[in-house]
Amino acid sequence: MTAHLPRRQTERRGLRLWPVGPVLALTFTAAILVAAAVFYTGWDLLSARGLKPEHRIDSKTLFDLVKLSFGVVAGAGALVALVVAYRRQRVDEDGALREATRLHTERSTTAVGQLGDGSPAVRLGGVHALAGLADDAPTRPLRQTCIDVLCAYLRLPYTAEPDLPADDAEARHAYLSLREVRHTVIRLIRDHLRLAPDDPHSWQGHDFDLTEVTFDGGDLTGAQFSGGTVDFTGAVFSGGTVHFDGARFSGGTVNFNLAEFSGGTVAFSEAVFSGGTVNFDRAVFSGGTVNFGHAEFSGGTVNFERAVFSGGTVGWVGAKFCGGTVGWVGAKFSGSTVNFHLADFSGGTVNFNLAEFSGGTVGGFAEFSGGTVVWCDARFSGGTVDWVAAVFSGSMVRFDRAVFFGGTVHFDRAQFSGGTVHFDRAQFFGDTVHFDDARFSGSTVAFSDADGGAPTGLVPPNGSPLPTGLTLPRAWYPASV
Repeated sequence: MTAHLPRRQTERRGLRLWPVGPVLALTFTAAILVAAAVFYTGWDLLSARGLKPEHRIDSKTLFDLVKLSFGVVAGAGALVALVVAYRRQRVDEDGALREATRLHTERSTTAVGQLGDGSPAVRLGGVHALAGLADDAPTRPLRQTCIDVLCAYLRLPYTAEPDLPADDAEARHAYLSLREVRHTVIRLIRDHLRLAPDDPHSWQGHDFDLTEVTFDGGDLTGAQFSGGTVDFTGAVFSGGTVHFDGARFSGGTVNFNLAEFSGGTVAFSEAVFSGGTVNFDRAVFSGGTVNFGHAEFSGGTVNFERAVFSGGTVGWVGAKFCGGTVGWVGAKFSGSTVNFHLADFSGGTVNFNLAEFSGGTVGGFAEFSGGTVVWCDARFSGGTVDWVAAVFSGSMVRFDRAVFFGGTVHFDRAQFSGGTVHFDRAQFFGDTVHFDDARFSGSTVAFSDADGGAPTGLVPPNGSPLPTGLTLPRAWYPASV
C-alpha cells in the first residue's frame, strides 16, 4: 500500500492551482522554446548557410509578413484560452469530485446507521449498501473507508454457538441472524477479491483489518491476495468451515500471527502461495482441522515460526513445495497430527530449524526431489515423526545438530536414491530412530560426528559393507574406517 500513499495525500489535499500569471509566462516560454527547436531542426535539415538579403519587398511578401504577425497574435490568444480552459476544467472536475464525495458521505452515513439497526434484515441491507458504496467510491481512500467499516463490523464482540446459553431459543435465533450478516460480509469480500486487479470493482490491493475476529465459518474460496495487507492477527477459528480453497497468495502480506485454530475446519486446499508473505508466527493449532492439501508453495515466504501444534490435525497431503521459503523455525509439535503424506519437496527451502517435536504425530510418505529441507537443531523428544517409505531423490535435507531423545522417528522403507541427507553432529539417545528396511542406492547420507547410539536398522548386520553413499561414525561401524 505504500506506493499509493502519495496519491492518497494528493486527493486529500484537494485542488491546488498555480497563479495564472506564472502559468502564462511558463506557457509562452515553453511555446517559444518549442518553436525555436522546430525552426532550428528545419534549418539544419535544409543545410541552410545564411539568409538571402532583400532590400526591397513586394506586396505579396508584405502580405505574408502581416499574416505571420496575426498568426503569432492568434497563437498567443489560443495559448491563453487553452490555459484558461484547462484551469476551468480542473475546477469543474474538482467541484464534481467534491459533490460526489459529499453524496458518498451522506450515503455511507445512512448505510452505517443500518449496520447498527436491531433488525437483521436492515443490517443485511446496510452491508450490501456499503459494498455498493465501495464499488462507486470516487477515490481510493473512500473505498478503503467502506472496507474498513465492513471489517470493523466483523471485529465487534461476538458470541460463538458453543458459548450460547443452553435451551435459550431467543439467544440462538439472535446468534443465527448475526452469523448470517457476518458471513455475508465475508462473502462480499471474497467476491471482490476474485475480480481481476484492473476491474473497477476489484478490492485487490486494499487493506483488510480482521484482527481478533472470531470465525465460525465463512467462504473465501478463490480469493486473490495480490497486494495490500490482510490481517488475521489474533483471529479465532472456533467452528464451522472457513474456506480458503484455491486462494492465491501472490503479493502483499497476509498475517495469521497469534491466530488460534481451536475448532471446525480451515481449508487451504489447492491454494497457491507464489509471492508476498503469509505469516502464521506463534499461531496456535489446538483443535479442529487445518488442511493445506495439494497446496502449491512456489514463491514468496510462508512462516510458521514459533507456531504451536498442540491438538487437532494439520495436513499438507499432496502439497507441492517447489519454490520460495516455508519455515517452521522454532515451532513446537506437542499434540497435533501433522500430515505430509504424498507431499512433494522439489524446490525452494523448507526450514524446521529449532523446531521441537514432543508429542503428536508428524509425517507421511513424502518425496524429497529438490530444494532444501532443514531440520537443524530440531529436538525430537516425544510423539511420532513418520517418514515411512519417503523418497529422498534430489533434495538437500539437513538434520545437523538435531537431538533425538524421546518419541519415535521412522525412516522405515525410506528410499535414499539421490541428493544429500545430513545428520552431522546429531545426537541419538535410546532406540527412538528407525531405518528398518531403508534403501540406500545413490544419496549421500552422512552421520558425521553423530553422537549416541546408532539408529535401529541403520548399521548393516554381520560386518556387511556399507551401502554406497552412507557414512557412519567409527563407534557405530568400525569396519567403515
